[in-house]
Amino acid sequence: MTTTDYIVRDSGPVTLIGGGEVFEGDLEAALALAPTCVAADSGAALAVAAGVPLTALIGDLDSTPAEVLAQVPSERCHRITEQESTDFEKALTRINAPLVLGVGFTGARVDHQLAAFNTLAAHPHLPCILLGAQEIVLLAPPQITLPTAAGDVVSLMPLAPVQGRSVGLEWPIDGLDFAPGGRIGTSNRALGPVKLEISGPDMLLILPRRLMAPLAAQLLRPVHVPWPARA
Repeated sequence: MTTTDYIVRDSGPVTLIGGGEVFEGDLEAALALAPTCVAADSGAALAVAAGVPLTALIGDLDSTPAEVLAQVPSERCHRITEQESTDFEKALTRINAPLVLGVGFTGARVDHQLAAFNTLAAHPHLPCILLGAQEIVLLAPPQITLPTAAGDVVSLMPLAPVQGRSVGLEWPIDGLDFAPGGRIGTSNRALGPVKLEISGPDMLLILPRRLMAPLAAQLLRPVHVPWPARA
């Protein structure tokens, strides 16, 4: 991928719709923060049904119904035929924006959900928040202050060996080695706002859904520094 491969360029956040489970209020909540809307393959059906104009439809388009395709202008349909990546990855990597809010990538099929998490880790330089029924999921950046309240559940799920430091967690993570098949960090609790430092782009952060808007605002601040692209 190069900068010339971008299909969508936006100075503000972008909503990306997938074909997975979508919960009540998901699309409205995302569009309120990120009004530019892109669909990954069959996610176009939700946009068309909701009357939301699509800036682009990206994917191999093998699961978008013909009647839905007919309602998206042809110049906005971008068929990516290679089969080495998922439709989520095809779309995410072709959006040049400071933040992507993903709707319809959690719930439903577990394999699709796990593939979406893998994509977050594979492209750590592309900030993205996935919206679920009760939670949001994102790749933890190098440093972040979470707008949590006392009692909020803060879960950390490693996708590779990784370490971190914390302030404001009931069970601090300093000096711990996290790894798949080893130590994980589910169901930690906030004592108030939480500060995290993570050693590498390999930790999923799972937080209450109500934190999407304030967390998105923080990720959009000029002082926020994302991970670099993987070599």
